[in-house]
Amino acid sequence: MIKANERQLLHKYLLLELAIKSLQVDYCRLEQFKMKTVFLPMMDSLLKNLRQEYFHLKGELAQKRIRVVGWQLVDEYFSDVQIATAGNDVVLRYANQALKSQVEKLLIHHIRVALK
Repeated sequence: MIKANERQLLHKYLLLELAIKSLQVDYCRLEQFKMKTVFLPMMDSLLKNLRQEYFHLKGELAQKRIRVVGWQLVDEYFSDVQIATAGNDVVLRYANQALKSQVEKLLIHHIRVALK
């Protein structure tokens, strides 16, 4: 069973994972920008910060014996995330659009903090 505070950590971990994957895909497109010398260092810094937070949360979850086993697309609207815990496995269902908007908010927050 996953406690409420563990579920919050897990949710943030999942958002960070999705954010990193999305930025890695977009990173290739930055290479084509005329002003890539401006954007690439910003993207590198953002990815570095996200990865540090991601690995910190991964370690925290590992101490609690919680790990993500896999993602499975249910349909165009929902995805299931299989979680292994010390007691039993749990499947959490997420709305894809909600995940996308939460990842966007997470990235906007990190960018604003970096620009201060």
